[in-house]
Amino acid sequence: MVAGFGAGFVNAIAGGGSLISFPALLFSGLPAVTANATSTVALWPGSLASVWAYRSYILIQRRQAVSLALPSLLGGLLGSILLLHTPEKAFRVLVPYLILLACALLILQGPIARWVARRSKVNPKRTSSALWMVQFLISDYGGYFGAGIGILMLAAIAIFLPEDLQSANALKSFFAMLINGIATIYFILVRAADLPTSGVMASASILGGYMGAHAAQHLSPGLLRALVVAFGLLVALHLLMTP
Repeated sequence: MVAGFGAGFVNAIAGGGSLISFPALLFSGLPAVTANATSTVALWPGSLASVWAYRSYILIQRRQAVSLALPSLLGGLLGSILLLHTPEKAFRVLVPYLILLACALLILQGPIARWVARRSKVNPKRTSSALWMVQFLISDYGGYFGAGIGILMLAAIAIFLPEDLQSANALKSFFAMLINGIATIYFILVRAADLPTSGVMASASILGGYMGAHAAQHLSPGLLRALVVAFGLLVALHLLMTP
């Protein structure tokens, strides 16, 4: 419950909420694969809320949103299938490194956002096939683990579709909703997630997201991001040192 609230709160201000929800589920005793699937299902309602908030921007960018919906769905589904075909022991070995990768991406969020803002002033040649493949690969990672996909998508949008930061964030939120949505449906259908836990955490994350949206007016996203990264690093270190 507390982890769900914290994840929703952090996502609303700085991003990286799964770095709170996933370790909490892991330390509660759930197997690593189940914890990851449960976290994805629990946090998906927050994606819907973000899309609703950005709906006007998404409508303006509907051509790009529609053109990249398919690679987002296909990649998200493939990643979630790959997750469930990864042996539990192997995934547990990967977990600390995936968390470290997510921490690195979170650290880069600020510089990437500033870069996106600068790139919006230029108009390079659009390479739709390359962007399609990049989005598919990012979505594949998103369905498999997910933490940090928003930052990766911001970078891809900056390279191939230079938009203002708000429009880039809107597209990122839409694609994240699709990626996590298809993964959520798959995890529920194959009973890979702990649904009672997901339900409780989802309710708490919605409340946390609402509170976080109001707190964002007074809290520094950079400071909160730094705290989340520090927590993630401690979790990764603990997992690396635990036999």
